[in-house]
Amino acid sequence: MVERPRTRRGGAQRAWLITYPLALFVMLCSFGFWLAEPHWYSYWPYGLGFFGALLLAHRTGQSIVIWRSSFYVGLTEIPILLALFYLPPMMVILVASGASLAHHLWSGTPATKLSFNVAKSAAGNCAAVLLIVAFPPIAHDAGPRTWGILAAALLLTFFVELLSLAGVFSLVQGLSMGRDVLRAGFSSITVTGINILIGLLFLVALNATPWSAVLLAIMIATLVSLLRSYSEFFRRHKTLADVYELTQAMRDEGGRSGLPDVLLGRVRSLMQSEYATLWLPSQGRHPEVMLTSRVEHKGLLDIGPTPEDIRERAITSQTPIGVGPQFPQTEDLRASLRAAKIKDVIAIPLRSGQATIGTLEVVNRLGQSRSFRDTDVQVLETVAAHAAVAVENSRLVDRLRYDAYHDRLTGLPNRRRVIDALAESVKVRAEDEVVAIMLFDVDGQRNVNESMGHAAGDKLLVETADRIRDIADPGALVGRIGGDEFVVTLRAPSIDATIEIATRMRERLRGPMAVGSLTLDVNTAVGVSVYPDHGSDPESLLQRAELAANAAKVLPYGVQPFHPALESRAVRRLGIAADLRRALDSDQLEVYFQPKVTLADRHVVGVECLARWVHPAHGEVAAEDFVAVAEHTGQLARLTEVVLGAGLRRCRAWAAAERPLDIAVNLSARTLLDSRFPELVREMLVEHAVDPGQVTFEISEPGMLNDIERVLPSLYRLRDLGVRLSVDDFGTGASSLAYLRQWPVHEVKIDDSFVQGMATDSGDLAIVRAVIGLSREFGLKVVAEGVESELTLELLEEMGCELGQGYLFSRPLPFERLEAWLSAQTEPESTPTGEVRRLRAVI
Repeated sequence: MVERPRTRRGGAQRAWLITYPLALFVMLCSFGFWLAEPHWYSYWPYGLGFFGALLLAHRTGQSIVIWRSSFYVGLTEIPILLALFYLPPMMVILVASGASLAHHLWSGTPATKLSFNVAKSAAGNCAAVLLIVAFPPIAHDAGPRTWGILAAALLLTFFVELLSLAGVFSLVQGLSMGRDVLRAGFSSITVTGINILIGLLFLVALNATPWSAVLLAIMIATLVSLLRSYSEFFRRHKTLADVYELTQAMRDEGGRSGLPDVLLGRVRSLMQSEYATLWLPSQGRHPEVMLTSRVEHKGLLDIGPTPEDIRERAITSQTPIGVGPQFPQTEDLRASLRAAKIKDVIAIPLRSGQATIGTLEVVNRLGQSRSFRDTDVQVLETVAAHAAVAVENSRLVDRLRYDAYHDRLTGLPNRRRVIDALAESVKVRAEDEVVAIMLFDVDGQRNVNESMGHAAGDKLLVETADRIRDIADPGALVGRIGGDEFVVTLRAPSIDATIEIATRMRERLRGPMAVGSLTLDVNTAVGVSVYPDHGSDPESLLQRAELAANAAKVLPYGVQPFHPALESRAVRRLGIAADLRRALDSDQLEVYFQPKVTLADRHVVGVECLARWVHPAHGEVAAEDFVAVAEHTGQLARLTEVVLGAGLRRCRAWAAAERPLDIAVNLSARTLLDSRFPELVREMLVEHAVDPGQVTFEISEPGMLNDIERVLPSLYRLRDLGVRLSVDDFGTGASSLAYLRQWPVHEVKIDDSFVQGMATDSGDLAIVRAVIGLSREFGLKVVAEGVESELTLELLEEMGCELGQGYLFSRPLPFERLEAWLSAQTEPESTPTGEVRRLRAVI
C-alpha cells in the first residue's frame, strides 16, 4: 500500500493538552515551595553540583538487552534521590528541570517534544517533593524510615512520568498505542528499583563520611563503562541478527510485489531512522520506483526526502555517501540537508554487476545515538548488496512471467493470456450481451517473409498490432495468438453488433503500410465467434474463430461469423488420418537428419531425427499437422516407433563404420503417458544393438508441464535404461525454472526463438545467458537450436554452450544428402572413441 504523507499538526496540538496541565501543576508547586522556604537559593553551590551530576546521568544512559528485552538504563534516579534528601524542594525542581532542559537542547529535540519531556520530568519531581513535604525524613538520619520515604517518592515520580507519556501517546496516536506504552513502561520498573537501591547505598555512605564520594564516583564511572561495553556488544549482536533476518525475509519474498514493504520497514527499524527509501530509475518497461517507509506510517509513501544532489553523487561515484555531523568528508553537501530540513542521510548505490540500478537511503537518525556514523554506512552497505540481488531477481521473475503471457515481438497478450481472459469473461457475462472473439488473419505476411526477409515481416506484424490496438474499443483485449493471427475480445450486445465492429475495424486496417522501401496494402480476414452461441469454453471459441477466419479469406468482404458447416474440415482431417496410417504401414514417411555440432571444436557428434511426409494429393504436409493428426487418432505411438527405428538403424550403421553419431528423437507428452513405451525402447535398443547412451529423447517443455506428474514415472524408467533425456523448447513453458531440478533430464535445449533473437535483443540474450548458467549449475548439457549466424555462434561459444544446431551448419537432410554433406563439409578426425567428423568451415 502506498499512501501520501499526512500532516502532523493535529498530533502536535493534542500533545499540548497534556503539556499545559503538567506545566501549570509545576508552576503552582514551585510557587508554594518558594513561599514555604524563601531562602532556598542559598543552596546554589550544592545545586550547581547536583545539576552537573544530573546532566551527566542524562548523557550516559544506555540501552541494554536482557533475555531478548530491551531496557534503557539511566542513572538519573541516583542524583535525584540524593537531591531530595539534601536540597530544599524549590532547588530540587529547578536543578532537575534545568538538567532535563539542557539534555534535550543538547540532543536537538524538537520544540513540542522538548516542552513535553521537560514538563513531564518537572511534574514527576514535584510529585516526589510533595510526598517528601508530607512525610519529611528525619534530618541527618539515613535510616529505614528515610529509605522508605525516598523510595516511595521516586516510584511516584516514575508513575507520574509513565502516565503522562501514555496519555500523550493516547491523544496523538490512539488508545492502543497508550496501552502499549504502559505495558512497555512497567517492564522498566526493575531498572528504576535497582537505581533506587544504589542511590540509598550512596546516601548511607555519604551520610557516614563525605569522603565516600570519591569511591562512589569511581564506582559510577566503572558502572557506566561496563554498561557502555555491554550495550555496544549487544548492539552489534542485534545488528547482525537483524541483518540476517532481513536478508532471509528478502529471500523468502522473492519476486513477489511485497519486497519494498519487507525491505524498507526493516531497514528503517534496523538503522533507527525516520525514513528509509528505495529508489529505482526507469529501466525498459519497468517504471521509476520511489517508495519510502516513515516512522508512524503503516503504508509506504511515494516520495523520497533525500536531496537529489546527494543521490546523484552516490550514483555517479558508485560509492556510499554519508552526509551529516559525523561525515566531514561530505561537508560540501551539508547545505542541501539544511535546505531540505534534514539532519543526516546515508545513500547507498544498488549495484548489479557493473551497473547501478538504484539507491537505498536512510534519513534522520533517531534514538540515543543522534546521528549516523561510519559503522551505520557499513551495515546499510551490506543490506544494499542483498537488496540489489533481490531487486534483480524480482525483475527477472517479472520478466519471465511477462514473457509467459505476452508476445515478444508485439508486446501483446499471447494465446495463454487471451484464453485466461476469456475464461474470466464468460463467468461474469450479463444476460443481454455476448462475449465476442474477432480473429484477424493478416494476408500476405508469409510472402513478405519470403521476398523481403523475416525482419520486414516482423515490422509488418508490429505495425499491424499497433493499428489494431489503436482502433479497438477501450474495453477490448487485443492479443497475438499465432504467427499472423491477432485476436480482439470484447463484450457486445449481439453477434450482429460484433460483425459490424469487425467490419469497421477491418476497413480501418486496410490503409497502406510502409515496410522497408515498399508500401503495402495489407488485407485481413476476420473470423467471428461469440459466447454462448458458438461454444462454452475459450479453446473452442478460439478454434471456431480460426475456422471462420480461414473461410473469410475467400470472401470479398473478408468477415465471416462461425457456423457449424465450417467444421466439415474435420472430414478432411479424418481423410489425412487414414492416409497417414497407410503411409506409416507402407514406409512412405521419410526421416531427415539435422546435425548437432560441438561449439568448442566443431565436431559433428549427433543428429536429430525428423519425420517428413509428402502426401500424394496434398503435397508436403507440415510436421506439426500430421503429428497433431497422429495424436488425435491414436497413431502417435506408431509414428514415434517409425522415426526411432530409422534413427537406430542409421546409428548402428555409423557405429559399424567407426564414425559414431548419436541420435535424438522428439517425444510427445502423450507418448510418455503410455506405460509400455519404456519397454518398447528397451526392446528396440537390443534389436538394433545400439548403446542406450547414444540415444536422446527430446520432450517439449510446454507439453510436459501439462501432465508432469503423470509422465514422471516414464521419464525415470527411460533414464534407468541409460538413454539421455532432453528438455526441448526450453524457456517457452510457464514453470521451467521451478521444475527443472525435479526432472530426471541430462540436457536442456534452448528454444530457437530465444537463440535467433539474442544477437539483436538484449532481453533474449539475458534469457539465454541465464538458462546456460542455470543449466551448468545443475550439471546439464546445453544445446542451442536455431543457430543461423556466426555472431550467434560466437556469443553461444563465449557463454559456454556445448552444442549447437541450426541452418548455419545444415538444414535437415535425407540420409543420402546427409552423407554427401558429411563428405563435403567435414573431415575425419581420430579420437579415443573412434572417428569423428569435424567441420571444415561454418558457411
